[in-house]
Amino acid sequence: MLADERISAYINSLDMGNTELLNRIEEQAHSTYVPVIRKETQRFLKTMLAAKRPEQILEVGTAVGFSALLMRTYNPAPCHITTIENDEKRISAARENFRLAGMEKDITLLAGDAGEILGKLEDSYDFIFMDAAKGQYIHFLPDVERLLAPGGLLISDNVLQEGDVLESRYAVTRRNRTIHSRMREYLYRLTHSSAFSTSVLPVGDGITLSVRLEEKKGSDV
Repeated sequence: MLADERISAYINSLDMGNTELLNRIEEQAHSTYVPVIRKETQRFLKTMLAAKRPEQILEVGTAVGFSALLMRTYNPAPCHITTIENDEKRISAARENFRLAGMEKDITLLAGDAGEILGKLEDSYDFIFMDAAKGQYIHFLPDVERLLAPGGLLISDNVLQEGDVLESRYAVTRRNRTIHSRMREYLYRLTHSSAFSTSVLPVGDGITLSVRLEEKKGSDV
């Protein structure tokens, strides 16, 4: 947790919760060590969905389908979600969860490497949620910029890496240094790009909220 534990506990005590199915999927994910978005991030997504009311959503990183179902359930507007996942076991679980929710027609799961799939997509999306391999965010960014409609929202999760991103490269474990440097580059490029207006927020494990600017002139991403 990046926020004070007492503050987080109090804020979480105000949460109204999710549907029974979402709660069950979340509990099962935790029991099998599959990462799902934190409570704080869930609430933030719900608020942004209510404000934006997106019709076309792209998610990079499906896992077992929890966040895709949460976005479809709590978006007040009719929408279609395209979500990308590479892990075969998680793909199977996600498809089953979409079936249980009766949302197979509302959610399209694209199985395969996100880097390859993003390069082939041509549709425009007004809401993109990035929650895949953190070291790949920087590589996905050019396609994400291309696919995000002017005025659209890009939300990226886990960008502060439990606080590691604040540290010197040599203060993090050797195995995490590549992710550390790539995430720092991702944050720098998002916040300095002429294509986006971005805020980095200490919500959950850190998120970025980026708005795709209306004028697409001279992008520096």
